[in-house]
Amino acid sequence: MSQNIIKRSSLRSIGYDFVPSVFLPKGKDEYYLRNMQNKSGIEYRRLNAYEIEVLVRNGNTSDDWNNILVSDAFNAELVKNCKFYGWVRIGKLESYCLEFSDLKVPVGLYNSTIISCDFGDNVVVNNVNHLSHYILGNEVMLININELATTNHAKFGNGILKEGEDEAVRIWMEICNENGGRSVIPFNGMEAGDAYLWSKYRDDDTLLQRFREFTEQKFNTKRGYYGKIGDRTVIKNCSIIKDVWIGSDAYIKGANKLKNLTINSGPEGRTQIGEGCEIVNGIIGSGCRIFYGVKAVRFIMASHSQLKYGARLINSYLGNNATISCCEVLNTLIFPAHEQHHNNSFLCAALIMGQSNIAAGATIGSNHNSRSPDGEIIAGRGFWPGLCVSLKHNSRFASYTILAKGDYPAELDIPFPFALVSNDVTHNRLIVMPCYWFMYNMYALARNSWKYVDRDKRVERVQHLEYDYLAPDTINEIFTSIRLLELFTGKSYHAKHKTSGRKKEEDHIAVGRELLQSHNEIVNELEILAEGFEYSKRPVILTKVLRTYHLYRELVQYYGTLQLLQFIGEKATTTLDALQAALPAKPERDQWLNIGGQLMPEEDVQLLKARIKENKIKSWDGVHTYYEEGGKKYAAQKQKHGLASLAEIAGINLRRIDSETVQQLLDAAIATKEWMTLGIYEARAKDYKNPFRKMVYDTQAEMNKVIGKLEDNGFIKQQEAELADFKKKLNSLKKKFK
Repeated sequence: MSQNIIKRSSLRSIGYDFVPSVFLPKGKDEYYLRNMQNKSGIEYRRLNAYEIEVLVRNGNTSDDWNNILVSDAFNAELVKNCKFYGWVRIGKLESYCLEFSDLKVPVGLYNSTIISCDFGDNVVVNNVNHLSHYILGNEVMLININELATTNHAKFGNGILKEGEDEAVRIWMEICNENGGRSVIPFNGMEAGDAYLWSKYRDDDTLLQRFREFTEQKFNTKRGYYGKIGDRTVIKNCSIIKDVWIGSDAYIKGANKLKNLTINSGPEGRTQIGEGCEIVNGIIGSGCRIFYGVKAVRFIMASHSQLKYGARLINSYLGNNATISCCEVLNTLIFPAHEQHHNNSFLCAALIMGQSNIAAGATIGSNHNSRSPDGEIIAGRGFWPGLCVSLKHNSRFASYTILAKGDYPAELDIPFPFALVSNDVTHNRLIVMPCYWFMYNMYALARNSWKYVDRDKRVERVQHLEYDYLAPDTINEIFTSIRLLELFTGKSYHAKHKTSGRKKEEDHIAVGRELLQSHNEIVNELEILAEGFEYSKRPVILTKVLRTYHLYRELVQYYGTLQLLQFIGEKATTTLDALQAALPAKPERDQWLNIGGQLMPEEDVQLLKARIKENKIKSWDGVHTYYEEGGKKYAAQKQKHGLASLAEIAGINLRRIDSETVQQLLDAAIATKEWMTLGIYEARAKDYKNPFRKMVYDTQAEMNKVIGKLEDNGFIKQQEAELADFKKKLNSLKKKFK
């Protein structure tokens, strides 16, 4: 039995009946959507006899010259060796060259087969073997393309259905879980927050239905939309481009296959696609760069993200300002500011909440423990698994967790932020060092926070992204950690002295708090064990608990004091009485969620969901407006959270704050800023003092040429300048509130 169904039809059918008559609205022809899409403003006319004569003399053919329409500035001499089918409209053609980079070609249509297309002014179409059903803008350059075509059911990467299509053909994006249980429908303009909300709240059927309705109402289900290529876009030396909508100023060269895509590009960012890429069923944001053998299928790349050097991105969402090179990423939702550069790293079935870095050899998500591939990994902001880390599903990590090199044999649940987690194979135990970043790598922590702000190239900032390592999410995690440190210290103390008996959790916490807050050195002699961190029977050891406990408390106070300083500046208070009157009486520290890189109070997220379900928010545009409104409120909400955190950690009533307390808080803030700045310097200085790093250089001068002088480090200089300004500002305030 024949497998390929080959149909025969008249030569006259080429270029016509693009939309089957059954799908045409009453009184409409097959061009009604095309006419709506073409906004060039060009007034077209039919060819005159002389122009037809010139076209024929130049080796051109047409099934019907009456169906070739042109502008008044059309030059027939600039059309050679082309075959025209269907209704074709051509704008201005003038006798000059277009030049882009090292490419310089004459304006005109040459050596191409053109089927039912519209051209703007002064385009270049040279050696395009099959150009079908596209609308081109002005000064578009198409050179050496095998196939550039649009079908009548083109969806341009959006997960919608056209009239007459079965649900089975809908494109879903299976993020966070390989079994498809968290699938979302991709659409142009989808924010990371949209993907998170849709994938997270799977038990809320009404919410999920509304999200689906929002998506479907964004798009027309009619058949017959043409592909578009925006002004000044350059495409050369490509094989297959099918059902692709391309914005202005894009640059595409040497791609093998581009199919069912929206490629956003324009003033907000030029998108580039390079050699050997095969990209299918996706949305590409403005300002993206995709180069050298990339494979991407069922995906979204948010604006200003990059795929390079053979990277594979499948069933995944990649957030803004992120880069993936060489490696493989499957079924993952990645919030903005993600880095993954190495060929042998693997990321699968994960929720990565941004500002993350996946090192070489890291295998994040391949070891499933159930009978089917349905495990997940959730990692908070700043996730950093080290070289050759291998993890088990399910695992969860607090913000800024760093994992030392190792094959972790069991599932992990690490609630401590800024912690270093190590697999001690020799002693068969897990070791967790909270606050590692602040004790040993302040340079990387501070610089990463700075660089993400510096690299945020978004023009349309729908979601307000938080890059500071001290923010409502991490501070709340610290409060949880403080309680856990008290609990585990108390339990270890009672176990050592064999006084556990039937003590309740609060009894352990009370003893642990007393030992820790009094700086009792006995804490350093205890083997403090954590519970619930690893799904195994081996011990989990906490290190540097006494130091960590006070460092956590200091960080909360520092964060709260920074918010107090902002409050003082906004209220322009200059006296203690005025400050007391302005401060909130009983501030409450609320819970926060990371919604696609935007931190929002949990109460606001619940309100958003309620408004969606109650039909008060009626579209994705409405959801995005809610994000934007939340971003405008964020500073005030963060300030409120900071003041509540300060009152809680310091045990003070802000309305009764006295001069002595203000002085102490300001002095403590200066001290914290000083050791942070010193830590930034010392962490980088270690690289200059390490003899094993210095041994590859014959002289200090050679080393300075290669890695630069320490004293010339721009980031360190910036931090030192900020410290000087900070001290000056706070010393001035201290005088006001004496």
